[in-house]
Amino acid sequence: MKTKCIIIDDEPLAVELLKSYVEKTPFLKLIGSFSSAVSAMETINEMSPDLIFLDIQMPEVNGITFAHAIPDTTRIIFTTAFDQYAVEGYRLNAVDYLVKPISYNDFVRAAHKANMAQNAMYNIPSPLGMVRHEPIWVKSESKYVQIEVSNISYVEGVKDYVNLHFANKAKPVLSLMRMKKVEKILPEEFVRIHKSYIVNMNHVNLIERGYVICNGERLPIGNNYKESLMKHVHVSN
Repeated sequence: MKTKCIIIDDEPLAVELLKSYVEKTPFLKLIGSFSSAVSAMETINEMSPDLIFLDIQMPEVNGITFAHAIPDTTRIIFTTAFDQYAVEGYRLNAVDYLVKPISYNDFVRAAHKANMAQNAMYNIPSPLGMVRHEPIWVKSESKYVQIEVSNISYVEGVKDYVNLHFANKAKPVLSLMRMKKVEKILPEEFVRIHKSYIVNMNHVNLIERGYVICNGERLPIGNNYKESLMKHVHVSN
């Protein structure tokens, strides 16, 4: 299921940038863009978007005030040139808060969070079912750390070590293991895309020529791994 979204921003260049980001993000569907909160209200009431990219400093009604009138089922990602509103934004339970200029990596990371929240609300499984696996234990320095497998977004190989990166953006865990061993202990939704990277397909947002976006991070695809990767891509007709 695609996430229906609208853009509300009084800066035309900002709107065009966000529209270009939405267009190249497969799980998003743009249903409208508006220069003010007031002009967007009718579309919100009629089409019930799942997500709004909402600027804060706008004429007539600012984004913070407007957010109080948006139904709880519609999620908000604030977009602004100023970071002083961040605390108030999170009090409104916004999915994320993006400070301009907004990079595509930051955009898709925030959009992915909203998409995951939407799927959870409607009890929609991820492409690979988001099966819950037993935690694994890994040795990191002089201690053993318990890791929730589903929270691993990707694994990065660094010589004889691996860095485990997480979907919640927690600090990576460095462990003395080789990539071949990691491949053996991780479940089927983890796919080797490069000699140095294994990704959790449940956290892959975008695949383009030569790279993937995994939890907002751009990772290269090795030539020897392209065919294997595409076998794990399930395209809806």
